[in-house]
Amino acid sequence: MPPQQGECCRHGWLGVGEAAVGGGGEEAIRKGHRSYSLMLNLQLGISYSVGKSSALPFQKLAASDFDPREKVWTRFPPEGSKFTPPHHSVDFRWKDYCPAVFRHLRKLFGVDPAEYMLAICGNDTLRELASPGKSGSCFFITQDDRFMIKTVKKSEVKVLIRMLRSYYEHVRQYKSTLLTRFYGTHCIKQAGCPKVRFIIMGNFCCSEYKIHRRFDLKGSSHGRTIDKTERKIDETTTLKDLDLQYAFRLQRFWYEELMKQIQMDCTFLETQGIMDYSLLLGVHFRNDYSVSKIGISQHIAFPKSTGKRKSFEGGSSFCELCFVESGCKDRDLIDSRKPFIQLGINMPAQAERSSKKILDNFLLNERHLFITPPSGGSCDVYLFFGIIDILQDYDITKKLEHAYKSFQVNPDYISAVDPKLYSRRFQDFIRRVFIKEQ
Repeated sequence: MPPQQGECCRHGWLGVGEAAVGGGGEEAIRKGHRSYSLMLNLQLGISYSVGKSSALPFQKLAASDFDPREKVWTRFPPEGSKFTPPHHSVDFRWKDYCPAVFRHLRKLFGVDPAEYMLAICGNDTLRELASPGKSGSCFFITQDDRFMIKTVKKSEVKVLIRMLRSYYEHVRQYKSTLLTRFYGTHCIKQAGCPKVRFIIMGNFCCSEYKIHRRFDLKGSSHGRTIDKTERKIDETTTLKDLDLQYAFRLQRFWYEELMKQIQMDCTFLETQGIMDYSLLLGVHFRNDYSVSKIGISQHIAFPKSTGKRKSFEGGSSFCELCFVESGCKDRDLIDSRKPFIQLGINMPAQAERSSKKILDNFLLNERHLFITPPSGGSCDVYLFFGIIDILQDYDITKKLEHAYKSFQVNPDYISAVDPKLYSRRFQDFIRRVFIKEQ
């Protein structure tokens, strides 16, 4: 039986992320799950929106397509209507924000409409993830790991729609951008319940390789550690700045590409007044020797599947950069087992353990002129990373947070700072986390 009016507040609509915050792992959303009704409505809305837009000719974007008032409401009665199919959920309304723009973004990012609908709305159920943050947001992920769905505040939707035109131009100009890839913004309104707003994004850590360690890095220190002992840390734990004990050595080409792109992306965020973003970093340790160094079971060190791997963005088996950018002209010399590689995806590196934690070196060196060389050997790794949480502007709440925390600790150590300072500090820290191969 679908939930009745008012049930939303007791079964996950109002506190849709509360049960997930602080926990680990994931949970399939099946009948009886607190988010089951939300998932059904979300799938109905996505299927309707994408199917409707796919039937229309692809047209050049107009200025009006970026207008914050460009949103479409559709009602979904259980018995169906002239435009919507009958369904087993409750009566709800569905809002689509700037649908033409997001259709263009999906095409720009190489997302096939049919695969997009199948991943979100197919027979395979979505999974609910534990939230690593304090926002109370709920995270869903598709079975193929390609797409993430996050419930967001009204203020975050406003920020995204406000900067949507600039964001579109930025990602169109910089194909290797590390910014979150947004595929859609929507809202669900059920009678007697508050609105649930959510965005659909690409998953930076979509790979056939197991992610052994993951970090959320801001370049600040206040509260930037987890309250877990070493024995309780596993691949579902999101570690923070003060927990990072590795520097990652990249090939010269990839290091220079990374630093250029980080600068471009941070400059964009700075001009948009955005702060408090993070670098989400996933690490896969590549072999038995590397894995044993950090005490991870060896049987999880290898790919979850074999054979050809599709890019989670474009669908190609291997990136041309594997051959061209490396300077290797003869494809026969390339090991066919090597994974698809691009900036932030399956990037090979050496993880070098430091005698001191990376952030300690960063903060103790006031002028940021050097970093103590890592010690303790190195591990072969694949890295996955991107810039997340890019919808927080420096509003009055963040300004008050900055003022309050400044009385407690050095203002340079807290995350709530002016976007210009945040951008500079973030880039300085990234240069300590990643090292150029000599």
